[in-house]
Amino acid sequence: MKSLLLTNEYPPYTYGGAGVHVDYLSRELAKIMDVDVRCFGDQQLSVPGMQVKGFGVDTSHFTCPKGLQSVFSAAQRCVSFNAADIDAQVVHCHTWYTHLGGIMAKLNYGIPLVITVHSLEPLRPWKREQLAGGYDFSLWVERTALLMADAVIAVSEGTKTDVLRHFPIEPEKIHIIYNGIDTQEYRKVDASEALTRFGIDPNKPFVLFVGRITRQKGIIHLVEAIRYMNPGFQIVLCAGAPDTPDIAAEMKDAVAAIQKRTERRLLD
Repeated sequence: MKSLLLTNEYPPYTYGGAGVHVDYLSRELAKIMDVDVRCFGDQQLSVPGMQVKGFGVDTSHFTCPKGLQSVFSAAQRCVSFNAADIDAQVVHCHTWYTHLGGIMAKLNYGIPLVITVHSLEPLRPWKREQLAGGYDFSLWVERTALLMADAVIAVSEGTKTDVLRHFPIEPEKIHIIYNGIDTQEYRKVDASEALTRFGIDPNKPFVLFVGRITRQKGIIHLVEAIRYMNPGFQIVLCAGAPDTPDIAAEMKDAVAAIQKRTERRLLD
């Protein structure tokens, strides 16, 4: 059996959880079947059981608003995914960016469509800040793909509940497969050099955030809540890849404000 994975992110261009998910999933699937990964970028990889190919887009001729460029780039890549010929027996999509590609593969090549739901567009209304009218397209393509899918994978019970609340999908078509980890790579260790290298005291408790700077993750709320936390706690923000310049600036201002309050508290 051969599986075609369609994804926006794939190493070395991984900026969020969906990309990490596909990275590890593709490695594990390649142990039991042939895997064809098609992604956004210029990746080229061939290892036993797996082929990875990145697809680029020349946006130099785009004259549309900046917020729509990612929408039209995604659509062009989805066409290219299919134009490159498909010999897999199933197509598996991750995030709305690739759903159009999955729809086309199902209709044109007659293969089953599987979609893993990492998050849902109806629950991310702030994306209109990024995509403007393109958000309506992302809503449409996600809904269309989910209703057409032969199987839907939810990463939690909560995700399944969200899917059923927003889409008229048969419950038996939704399968829950929890996110997992590579236990050889992620395991408990006693070493603390990384903490001390970044000025974190390993003997004091700390609150840790790991994720993108996006409204979905709630990082702004966490920063604003710091003023109410016990002074004995350390706050560690492993944050990156802001969704927009506006939220990056908002985050920077929020952190600066907290730092000023902390300095005043120390002086008092």
